[in-house]
Amino acid sequence: MRKDWADTELHDIGPVEQAPYAAARRAALSARFPGERLLIPAGRLKVRSNDSDYPFRPYSGYVHLTGDQSVDGLLVLEPAEGGGHDAHCFQLPRSSREDGSFWLGAEAELWVGRRYSLAEQERRLGMPAHDVREAAAELAALPEAPTRIVRGHDAALEAAVATDAGRDEELEEALSELRLVKDAWEIGEMRAACDATTSGFTDVVKELAHAVATSERWLEGTFFRRARVEGNDVGYGSICAAGEHATIMHWVRNDGPVRPGELLLLDAGVETKTLYTADVTRTLPISGTFSPLQRKIYDAVYDSQQAGIDAVRPGAPYRAFHEASQRLLAERLVEWGLLEGPPERVYALNLQRRFTMAGTGHMLGLDVHDCAEARNETYVDTVLEPGMVLTVEPGLYFQADDLSVPAEYRGIGVRIEDDILVTEDGNENLSGALPRRAADVEAWMAGLQGVPIAP
Repeated sequence: MRKDWADTELHDIGPVEQAPYAAARRAALSARFPGERLLIPAGRLKVRSNDSDYPFRPYSGYVHLTGDQSVDGLLVLEPAEGGGHDAHCFQLPRSSREDGSFWLGAEAELWVGRRYSLAEQERRLGMPAHDVREAAAELAALPEAPTRIVRGHDAALEAAVATDAGRDEELEEALSELRLVKDAWEIGEMRAACDATTSGFTDVVKELAHAVATSERWLEGTFFRRARVEGNDVGYGSICAAGEHATIMHWVRNDGPVRPGELLLLDAGVETKTLYTADVTRTLPISGTFSPLQRKIYDAVYDSQQAGIDAVRPGAPYRAFHEASQRLLAERLVEWGLLEGPPERVYALNLQRRFTMAGTGHMLGLDVHDCAEARNETYVDTVLEPGMVLTVEPGLYFQADDLSVPAEYRGIGVRIEDDILVTEDGNENLSGALPRRAADVEAWMAGLQGVPIAP
């Protein structure tokens, strides 16, 4: 078993595409924590059931600073004598045929596939790489220094280092805030995610007839196939909500019927191979055309979304797009007699939230709700800057059992969501290739009838 194996070392491997950008991000983090040792783990496998694990998805802060996606990876920023930090990483090395680890154990490459060697990782990531199995011992041997670790991703490593929970939270906040403004390479990945997502939505429309004969799960599987072909995965659980399920914000069971005459709310996003995700929603008439009431509600949400998008520009308060969208929906709900006006009163008391439910958007990037640990003063209470990417996604949701609205409204849910890049002079809709206006949606769907899915 130990003899007659070829050398498979990748001697010509070069740096990952984002390596120079990751180095710049590490430098920015270094400047925030002078003289401190920073530990950012990738995370470990999580058990799904018995001896079956979930597919591994590394911690986004680790990916952002390294461009690496390895299980058990660890980035260490070690304070340097002359200031700044020296970066090095810990990785699980290749299995050895000399000691039998190539075919024995849960991490054996014979069973789970080839890993990069430590030498390969050094060339890929542009920093020294060490055996992660020796990480605790090597860290203990380093000179004493204030240390912070991102918690919740590697319990064994947390136990091996003495850190303060409050100070560790500050590190996680900083990692979130570092992602608020995307660099040029990241914006390219966001474009790719939106382009692949557009293809996925197109696939779903082409498969609507199959879904009518089966269920929402046909549509979930259709979009998932595109996500796996063009990217890594879906960026979050796809919401394929037909009929009254469209009124449920996070409907991910996707096991209901798809009936002609009703609406399909599809909220889905492709995650690229580098783990950047889109987050797009379209509400589609399953029969191909909106009923008069469906169209009235849809047009109100469209107008609300457009008001929100128009409010996205550099220097504008982050909350401005939410406020613009909500104010318009409050006006329409009063106009329809569903809420007692005037609209200013409705908005001041947030009465429209019975039907609008959620906020109108969020930051987007490596996580679908990106930068979630950032402080309020750097996120929701700040102003927009070029390079930020956020969703604008207003909706109206009339629950099937809501007796405060006429019966014909009940069970109708509409959301329209796009991914908006803040530019130097305004904004760009990265997912704008998908039609939004009601008439354009109907024409787009009609043009796709009978058209096969392209590979």
